[in-house]
This record gives sequence, C-alpha cells and structure tokens, in this order.
Amino acid sequence: MKTIKVLVLVMAMASFVFCGVAQAVTAKKAVFIIAHEGFQDDEFALPKAALEKNGIEVDVASTELTDAVGMNGSHTQPDILLKDVNVMNYDAVVFIGGSGAQVYIGDPLAGKIAQDAITTNKVVGAICIAPMILAKAGVLQGKKATVYPAQGQNLAACSVNYTAKPVEIDGNIITADGPGSAAEFGEVLSKEILSR
Repeated sequence: MKTIKVLVLVMAMASFVFCGVAQAVTAKKAVFIIAHEGFQDDEFALPKAALEKNGIEVDVASTELTDAVGMNGSHTQPDILLKDVNVMNYDAVVFIGGSGAQVYIGDPLAGKIAQDAITTNKVVGAICIAPMILAKAGVLQGKKATVYPAQGQNLAACSVNYTAKPVEIDGNIITADGPGSAAEFGEVLSKEILSR
C-alpha cells in the first residue's frame, strides 16, 4: 500500500512538472519596437497592457538601451537593441507610432525586421505613422491597412488599400490609426497572437 501511495505521489509530481514545462514552452511573446525619443505614449502603454493582461510577454526594442522618452513624457527602459531583434524569438512584431517613429520609415534594419516577420508568418502590427514603416518595407503591397489620417495618401501611394478604419486586419497584419484606437489595437493583437 505504501508503494502505491509513493507511486501516485511521484506520478502527480511528474504531471505537475510536465504541465509547467508545457506552459513555459507555449508562452506567447511579442516585441514592441519604439523610437528612443518621441514614441506615442498611449500607443505603447495600452496595447502593452492588453497583451500582458492576456498572458503575452512583451519585450521592448529601440536603438538605445537607455531610458526611452515618449511624446507626452513617459519613460520606459528598452529590453533589447533593435539590431539584436531576432523575429524567430517572437510570435508578434509590433511597431509603435509617434513622431519619433519616422526614423524607422525607410530604415533598412526596421524594414528587414518587418520583412522577416512576414516571411516567417508572425503577427505584425503597426499603429499611427508606423504602418508607413511596413509600407516602405514592401510588406503592405496589395494589402488592406490603415494609418494616421494625415498619412493616408502616402500609404495609398505605396500600392496599399488604405481603408481609413480605426483598426484594420489583413491576414496576420494588424494596423491602427492612432492613440484613440490603441486599446482596441491591443485587444485585436492579443486575440490574433493567442489564436496561433
């Protein structure tokens, strides 16, 4: 009888350990790419909170590891340098807008990250002016997307189907038009990441 109790206890412990390992392996992870100066505070904070609420880990990437400063004065500490981002380590790559995000439009490194994310079928997100990063990288050609309204014509000029919706989804690409849509953007991102 004692042997059976020990065996049951060992099996229970093994099951607990296995489940813990399985959960760790299936944990979802995203990287948010922000400008070191001038990222849009709400477009960063609200989607990040939505993902974390849904159990998705978020790394923050930028061009420097010192405190990044938002347009409205918020601070955040990047986890990783942009040059060290490996899309294979993430389920989603998200470009955050704000005036500072213009530095990534046409940037070869940002463009390569976007292209790598698309070719490896990751969830790709961009908000505010950041969909222009995707457009200049060539990953939005023929796709439905939205952008900050002042950039609508520029987006359409890149052979993109500009819909002017607050949040737009085309396959694994999710775009949003600005801070007013940041919370919805976060929820849509979370749903898409968790569905994979």
